[in-house]
Order: sequence, then structure tokens, then C-alpha cells
Amino acid sequence: MRETIPRHIVWSTDAIDLTDPFQRQWYIHQVLLYGRASDIQTLDLAEVAGLLNDFHLPTHLDRLWRTFLETKGYA
Repeated sequence: MRETIPRHIVWSTDAIDLTDPFQRQWYIHQVLLYGRASDIQTLDLAEVAGLLNDFHLPTHLDRLWRTFLETKGYA
């Protein structure tokens, strides 16, 4: 199932298949980097917590996400 995604998150394609594990993980990474609050609200925080170690985010974003997930009970 292909889904259209906002240009501020992904600018290299018009749609991605979120049922494909690789594309889904890539999309979540993009949302953590470039997403707005409305984009972040669509994420499964348990899934994000499980993937966070694989993302190698910039230090300030990694710290922000780890703190946020910890306060939400996902650490």
C-alpha cells in the first residue's frame, strides 16, 4: 500500500510503501529528523523506541527523543 507523504519529510519520491519494513524504518527516521508535530503524532512511539538505536541521529536529536520517550514510558 503506497502512501503519499509530505514534501517536508521526503522530497525524493511522491509515495512510499509503509508495509515494507525498510521503507517504514526509513520514513520513521525522516519524521524524527524533519517531521512536524502533526507528523510525529502519527508514529507508534513503541516502534520508535525499538528503532532508535538503529537511527544514529545527531546527538541533540537523539538526546531529545530518548528523553521524550522516557517521559512517555518507552525507555
